[in-house]
Amino acid sequence: MNFHIITLFPDMFESYLGDSILERAIKEKKIKVSFYNPRTFACPTEASKKRRRVEGKGFMPYLKVDDKPYGGGPGMVMRAEPVLKAVEAAMKKIKKAPTKVGVRHRSDKIKIIFFSPAGKKFDTDYVKKTSKKFTDIILISGRYEGIDARVLKILKSSPRLGGAEDISIGDYVLTGGELPAMVLIDSISRQIPGVLGKYESLEEERVSSSEIYTRPEIFEYTPPWGRGKKVKKYRVPKVLLSGDHKKIDEWKQSRK
Repeated sequence: MNFHIITLFPDMFESYLGDSILERAIKEKKIKVSFYNPRTFACPTEASKKRRRVEGKGFMPYLKVDDKPYGGGPGMVMRAEPVLKAVEAAMKKIKKAPTKVGVRHRSDKIKIIFFSPAGKKFDTDYVKKTSKKFTDIILISGRYEGIDARVLKILKSSPRLGGAEDISIGDYVLTGGELPAMVLIDSISRQIPGVLGKYESLEEERVSSSEIYTRPEIFEYTPPWGRGKKVKKYRVPKVLLSGDHKKIDEWKQSRK
């Protein structure tokens, strides 16, 4: 699985992708993550162009990726052109990637995803279908007040693309689309064969519950808050120690 992230802040992903399961998956080439910064494709402002003519090549012009919203309102909106240029760069990279002999890159294997509170609800069913159907996923992480709506309209109307849609990871608003992108990468990567040590590690493929326990069987703890300092004993439920897998599964089902 290849993830293509369009973001103004690629450094935000370093820590999350550089540890644990995802780090190993990237090293073992189970997944690949590429970044495309819309600022790279933005045009300098007229003021920046004039200043560069005066100060010379040593001056770095300001690349404008956002602007005021039409119709008024707070904040700024990401401009359409830099975002679309970033998508084009991702598409070019996908087409240049090596394939098996006689196999072409298929547009129906590419998915473009926006993040929006008004989008389709992201859940386990969506994760499973996406991981099986697509080989390349382009994730567009918006910032400020959002992205010019024409970007999604253009990408949705293009028959040569695998389809673009907006996705919601919950009924709330975040500062940007980077966190949702990380959630999606994590969830989908878990479905890729070999990323997890065992198939049974997928919670959705086994009987699980909201309660889990480990050693010791009896855990003693004295809370440092509240009145009194009496030692309390917390025990593992007896059914989990019984060895009766049928009863254990029934108990887990009751705790969902």
